[in-house]
Order: sequence, then C-alpha cells, then structure tokens
Amino acid sequence: MAQNKAVIIFIRKPELGKVKTRLAKGVGQEKALEIYNKLLDHTREESLKVDCDRFLFYEGEIDTQDQWSDSDFQKFVQCKGDLGTKMKHAFTIALAKYDQVLIIGSDCPEITHKDIERGFFELEEHDVVIGPARDGGYYLLGMSALQLFLFDDMPWSEENLLEESIIRVQDRGLQYALLKTKSDIDYKEDWEEFKHLLD
Repeated sequence: MAQNKAVIIFIRKPELGKVKTRLAKGVGQEKALEIYNKLLDHTREESLKVDCDRFLFYEGEIDTQDQWSDSDFQKFVQCKGDLGTKMKHAFTIALAKYDQVLIIGSDCPEITHKDIERGFFELEEHDVVIGPARDGGYYLLGMSALQLFLFDDMPWSEENLLEESIIRVQDRGLQYALLKTKSDIDYKEDWEEFKHLLD
C-alpha cells in the first residue's frame, strides 16, 4: 500500500579529494570538502523539516557513522551505471511504496523545505515536477509514476538536460510543473555568489 510522500537524496561520503572536484580546482581540496559538508548539513536540515519519508542513497557504501540518522533516513547504496540508471533504481524502490516521490541532490544551497513541499504540492495536479538549475539541469525531479523516458539516454551534465526532459514530457502528453530556478555549487564562482546562504 502506498504511503503518500518520500524524498530521495543522493550523496557522496565526504572525503578529501573525492567530492566537488570541479570546485576544488578553484578553491582547493580542503576548502571543497568543507563546502560539501556545509551543503550536506543544509540539505539534511531542510529535508527534515518536511512531513515525508526520506531515502538516502550513498555513492559507494553506506556510512554508518555520519550525521544522517537511521531513524530519519532509509539508507541504500546507489547502483552501478550512469546517473540515469542510478535515479531509475532509486525511483523504482521508492515508488513501489509511495504515491509521490521527489529526488534532490546535495549541491544546492538555495533549496529549502518549502521547495520540497512545493514539489509535492505540484504533483497533486501534474505528472512530473522539475526544479530547474541555472546550468541547464535540475536540482529537483518528482513524479507519481515511474517515467522511464526521463532516465534513459539523457544528456547528463549537459546544458540541455532540462530542455530535453521537458520535450520528452510534452511529447507524451503529460502535465508538468516547474519550480523556481536555482543554482548548484559546482565552481568557485558559484560558491562566491551563494556562500552567504550557508554561513
């Protein structure tokens, strides 16, 4: 029996030299790790403010000693494959139990619990909800039924990911909603612009 709402969060274990590599080129590996930990804290705190269940998918292995409590987060390991394969796997697990499922990353300092709540609200009337990112991708994706076409052969990490996603939704006659456009932290310039949100 479906139980209404769940949010999926993808994270990496915060290890020096292994996270935010593009950012590290501009600020150094130690600073990039510090920033990633701040982003993780922000994402965790905002997700906990939402009345929903939470799925946490780790890259590599589950860290049982981190700040993400087992009581608040159902923990899984991301499957092998590209981002689409990993997202498909996560959505398949969550949509087997829940009516509405959103996925967010851990790179967006602008995201708040209100954005997550808005995503769920839009799924009441739409098949798909997307939170556009400034770089042409998205920081949030939600659906109430598994839409496989949004995961297969997509231009991941390209500036036309959002555009291609919308085209595919429209081609199938589905209804979609867009949230406010926000930014991820990928480069030094992004951090300089949005670091005040994490202080």
